[in-house]
Amino acid sequence: MKRIQIINGPNLNLLGKREPTVYGNQTFEAYFQELKTLFPDAQLEYFQSNTEGILIDKLQETGFSFDGIILNGGAYTHTSIAIADAIRSITTPVVEVHISNVFQREDYRHHSYLSEVCKGCIVGFGLDSYRLAVEAILHF
Repeated sequence: MKRIQIINGPNLNLLGKREPTVYGNQTFEAYFQELKTLFPDAQLEYFQSNTEGILIDKLQETGFSFDGIILNGGAYTHTSIAIADAIRSITTPVVEVHISNVFQREDYRHHSYLSEVCKGCIVGFGLDSYRLAVEAILHF
């Protein structure tokens, strides 16, 4: 059974409330239950923080013992060299996900400090981006 850690960054605790035209109406907690049902043979764990250092701590905590990490760094994607360095420092492969298509949004969202250190990136498929990331990790 593969162990997969999902890590969500800042403001993703507001899914279902925050900009529903961009992010939809479903909470991540509800979607996470759907993922667990879809993948009964995977051990999925979920963590969210609005704090950069806490996200780094979680990457370091799980980055040597899990089979994969799915990371939605939120706005830290576009600003955090520290998170990129944390990903570079661990052995567990990381898949970067984004709910919206960041390339259809503001210019500053077009650059990711995380992409170059991640195994792959999935953007623009709504919450289904996470399902696609789980499927990718299951095939590593």
